[in-house]
Amino acid sequence: MLSIFNNLRTITFASTLLRLCLSFTLGALIGLERSSKNRPAGFRTHILVCVGATVASLTGHYTFLNMHMPADVSRLGAQVITGLGFIGAGTIFVTRRNAVKGLTTAAGLWATGIVGLAIGAGFYEGGILAAALILFAEVYFGNVGTRIRHAPLFQLSLQYSAKNSLDDVLRCCKDHNMTITNLQIITADKKTSLYSARISLFADSVTDAEKILVYIRNIAGIQDAQVDAWQE
Repeated sequence: MLSIFNNLRTITFASTLLRLCLSFTLGALIGLERSSKNRPAGFRTHILVCVGATVASLTGHYTFLNMHMPADVSRLGAQVITGLGFIGAGTIFVTRRNAVKGLTTAAGLWATGIVGLAIGAGFYEGGILAAALILFAEVYFGNVGTRIRHAPLFQLSLQYSAKNSLDDVLRCCKDHNMTITNLQIITADKKTSLYSARISLFADSVTDAEKILVYIRNIAGIQDAQVDAWQE
C-alpha cells in the first residue's frame, strides 16, 4: 500500500472529507462518460451511488472503531451491493426487436458503488485504480465492441396452414446451424385458417438466410415466408 495514505486510513474529519470528495470525483468522471452517450443513468446518478456507498462504508467502520459497537463492518457494504442490483435493473430494457440494452450502464453503476465502498473503507489505491479501469473499459472498449463482427440478426415471418409446419421450419433452421433467439406465434386467422409466426434468428450471412428461405418455402403447409435483416 502507498505510505502517503497511511495517516488517512483512520476515521477523522480530514479523512472523511477526503473520502467523500474523492468518491464524488470518481463517480462524476464515470457518470460523465455515461451522460455523453445519453444513457439512462448518467452524471448525477453515478455521483449519488458512489457517495452513498462511501457513506455506508464509513458508517460501518465508524460504529465499530469509534463507537465500539459489536457491529460487522462489512454488513452495510453487503447491503449496498445488493441494493445496487435493483437500481441497475432499472436501466436495463428490451427493445421491440428483443435486443437487451443498458447492461453496461447497470454494470457500471454496480462497479461505481463498489468503488465508493473501497474509498469509504480507506482503500484509496483500490478505489482509484478500479475507477480508472472502469473508465478505460467504458471509453475505449466501447469502440472495440462496435468493431467486433456480429452474426447478422434476421426476422423470419411465416404463414402456414398446418400446425406441424412450424416444427419443420424450426428443425430446418437448426439443421442449417442457425440460432433461434425468439419465437412469436400469432393465433390463426378465422377467415383464411392460416397461422402466423415470427422467428428471430442468427445466420452467418445474408446468403445463408436466402438459402434457408428456399427450403422453408418448399415445406408442406407453408403459404408464405419472408425474411428481414436487421442489426441492433
